[in-house]
Amino acid sequence: MEIGRRFVAFISLLLIWSSITVQTEAEVLTLTPETFSDKIKEKDTAWFVKFCVPWCKHCKNLGTLWEDLGKVMEGEDEIEIGEVDCGLSKPVCNKVDIHSYPTFKIFYDGEEVAKYQGPRDVESLRTFVLEEAEKAAAKAELDGDKDL
Repeated sequence: MEIGRRFVAFISLLLIWSSITVQTEAEVLTLTPETFSDKIKEKDTAWFVKFCVPWCKHCKNLGTLWEDLGKVMEGEDEIEIGEVDCGLSKPVCNKVDIHSYPTFKIFYDGEEVAKYQGPRDVESLRTFVLEEAEKAAAKAELDGDKDL
């Protein structure tokens, strides 16, 4: 009987811990050569992607900026925050013409629509991705109407 109570208590603690862990994780998805193309082609979805390498001091200086942006953007429909480690995923970075780090780009329906070059703070990044995603969605809708 005592073992049963301990087991139930252990499982309860495990469930509480896992729910806390899930809630505090940022919504930043790591994209790889196997996942990048499929993810950025998701219909009606804007992907804001950070391209970095671990040895770059400018990338290191970002600290938790990208994770913080991911947390802020969690409630936004049809906007995803991703990152690519160009040290591990050189084919992806070559394909999308990455020559300096960090580089931030927005993709919509598989196409690059904008490159970010503004201030490196959460609010500036958030404003940029919301505006660019809206423009890309409007353009895609307009292009779709032309096909009818």
